[in-house]
Amino acid sequence: MQTGNLRKRYTTEIRNKLKSSLGKRNIYEVPKLTKIVINTGFGKMSPDKSARERIANNLEAITGQKPVYTSAKKAIAGFKIRKGQTIGAKVTLRGEKMYHFFEKLVSIVIPRLRDFRGMNEGSFDGKGNYSIGLYEINIFPEIEFARGEKSIGLEVVICTSAKNAQEVRGLLSTLGMAFTKKSEEKKKEVEVATRVVK
Repeated sequence: MQTGNLRKRYTTEIRNKLKSSLGKRNIYEVPKLTKIVINTGFGKMSPDKSARERIANNLEAITGQKPVYTSAKKAIAGFKIRKGQTIGAKVTLRGEKMYHFFEKLVSIVIPRLRDFRGMNEGSFDGKGNYSIGLYEINIFPEIEFARGEKSIGLEVVICTSAKNAQEVRGLLSTLGMAFTKKSEEKKKEVEVATRVVK
């Protein structure tokens, strides 16, 4: 997959394929990406200003956009969190940056996950969104991991205009995201393999 032309491919090719496969009558009913939100929590590093800045710089490096800090809406004594305390950072991508990040995610980052066999089918929220949890930010090529440095995890939420999980899966699959095969698909593959062996 060539980087940087996904938005154009969606408009000229992918949207028409989806219109047909999803049985849409109007091209404007076809689901599309609306935004991608990348966020992380600071955890025990919250009081450490230099650690917060390092994480924010890493987020900016992988997204190409300056992050905003997020604050606690209420105090949680068990976690020693005060109301208003800075507890994380996030970036919201739209337009060209969103497509560029998605393309990098599916073609470079996700395939680097250990034992990757496809994305989880259970991460759709029923409202047109799909969430991905990444345990280490250093799977992104822009991040240089220093020995002894504590790695952080990320949550990536892909927001779409889709009406249900089936439409989201159809959109993301057509854009290049690989999902784990459904049990029925696996069963058919086993049956075909068995027939070939016989």
